[in-house]
Amino acid sequence: MNARPSSHIVTAPALYEQVAERLRTRIFAHELPPGGWIDEQALVREYGISRTPLREALKVLAAEGLVVLKPRRGCYVTELSEQDIDEVFPVMAMLEGRVAAEAAGRASGADLARLEAIHKELERYAAGNDADRFFEANQRFHAVLQEIAGNRYLAQLIDDARKVIKLTRRDSLRLEGRLKQSLAEHRGVLDALQRKDSALAGQRMHDHLLSGRAALAKLATTAPG
Repeated sequence: MNARPSSHIVTAPALYEQVAERLRTRIFAHELPPGGWIDEQALVREYGISRTPLREALKVLAAEGLVVLKPRRGCYVTELSEQDIDEVFPVMAMLEGRVAAEAAGRASGADLARLEAIHKELERYAAGNDADRFFEANQRFHAVLQEIAGNRYLAQLIDDARKVIKLTRRDSLRLEGRLKQSLAEHRGVLDALQRKDSALAGQRMHDHLLSGRAALAKLATTAPG
């Protein structure tokens, strides 16, 4: 007797999805810099694939706002304007503030211990002025908060917005003093979570995101040229 095919079989990601993930990583690391032209022929050779999965991957990234497809000119990594940044940060601040507020009411002792452990990593990286590792630990802190809040609708909205914000967030940490400032802001959020003060946790997270926007603005005014 032949077994019925299962509708729950887990399959490997399609090739274009794997390519899209590789390109996301390179975009967020600025290996493919903002505003830069994407050499499709070079990528086809590098990845050993045909143009079809690459183009499908680029369509996915275009839908996420990470690249721009220009007819007869090719594909370019998105370069956010000041207006783009001014529009996306308040939205992200509102969403992440809500996550922190919900997490404050749900966090268990084990949850708080996880956040404290990540905060200790942030302290270590800030002391070593290691912006890259601080950035990655910061991403984990926010991801764990999302997990604790357990609101899938918020999570989806934040994940979409975060893809765009990640084009800039690492840059804000380059501003002198921003690592220590960000660390202090995280400590404030964690303190509110430990006190189970939802309103305070939400407000502090909201302010933390807007502080990141302010750091970007300062960075832009101090950049050479």
